[in-house]
Amino acid sequence: MIAQLVGKVAHVETGFVILDVGGVGFGVCVPADLALRVGDRAVLHTYLQVRENELTLYGFSEVEEQQLFELLLSVSGVGPKAALSLMSTLSSDTLRRAILNGQADVLARAPGVGSKTGQAIVLHLKDKIKRHTGVEMEVSEDEADVIAALTALGFSVVEAQRAVQQLPRDGGQSLDDKIRKALTYLGS
Repeated sequence: MIAQLVGKVAHVETGFVILDVGGVGFGVCVPADLALRVGDRAVLHTYLQVRENELTLYGFSEVEEQQLFELLLSVSGVGPKAALSLMSTLSSDTLRRAILNGQADVLARAPGVGSKTGQAIVLHLKDKIKRHTGVEMEVSEDEADVIAALTALGFSVVEAQRAVQQLPRDGGQSLDDKIRKALTYLGS
């Protein structure tokens, strides 16, 4: 098992890096949003997939991301490509939150993940995520509506989630006000 690689980034493509570790170049599939440049020193926490005629490494900057990737793989019908697509499309917090709140539609926005797969992920991982985090990361109905409105306007789920986290927590605002403030945040 290869649990971690520490080395210098020799090559970067979207979703793939070659990491030079002591003169050996390891090809590692990574989330598309992982910001690495050639020449950077990188520490990747890895998952090794062993197939009959192929060994594939998947790398993550945080141990928690790697563990979440492995949890996703435990769901029947979710392979490494779908799990990596989810990790590339949604931040780890957004992914956990969507699972805990039963938002299969949010999961289905990732390329290669349909609504049935999203529902299966929610069904199989909701309790595991609850136990693992020890906290329920619930989103209020208004927050869910703001996220839905922002994604309908073309913002990514991650951007919408980030904007919602910036909103004041007092309950005296209308939904329209919250959407306006989120749009203002995203526009700045």
